[in-house]
Amino acid sequence: MTTDANGPWLIVGLGNPGPEYAANRHNVGFMVADLLAERIGGRFKRAGKAQAQVVEGRIGPPGPANRRVILAKPMSFMNLSGGPVNALKDFYKAPVANIVAVHDELDIDYGVLRLKLGGGDNGHNGLKSMTKAFGADYHRVRFGIGRPPGRMQVADFVLKDFSSSERKELDYFVDRAADAVEALVTEGLERAQSTYNS
Repeated sequence: MTTDANGPWLIVGLGNPGPEYAANRHNVGFMVADLLAERIGGRFKRAGKAQAQVVEGRIGPPGPANRRVILAKPMSFMNLSGGPVNALKDFYKAPVANIVAVHDELDIDYGVLRLKLGGGDNGHNGLKSMTKAFGADYHRVRFGIGRPPGRMQVADFVLKDFSSSERKELDYFVDRAADAVEALVTEGLERAQSTYNS
């Protein structure tokens, strides 16, 4: 599947709105989106009728690799992310293959990244909602958070803040995830995978 060079890229950080969720593991997608917005010098603002906040800008060096991007944070709560993302996709005329979901991933060790196109949702409610809305053929930047310790429930684990030891490296890992998104958009999936799927 090829991406549409003419269509914009819609980069979606997944998370839950509100200050009580801001530092949760489940909100790492928001953290990456915030850093990308900072890098392109934009500020998130409400997106018209869509239940989301957006920043428009460009990523990449001047020339053919420079890409128009819309950074988005759905404000619908995680398990309803598909509706707002679908509305943004239609409004900005972004091809599904140009959508990138940045999300937490339980089955990968903390801080490890995996980039891929398409596939299942692995029980992630944000992905489940997006796939239901417009199919599975979008890109994912999966940010490892590891599995819950002991008998802790998954729902409790993802809605807890990163631990103090995790927070020591969090800025570095979020920075690396933002780099991976930029590489995916400007260099393509295979080159980005070879660099970041370590």
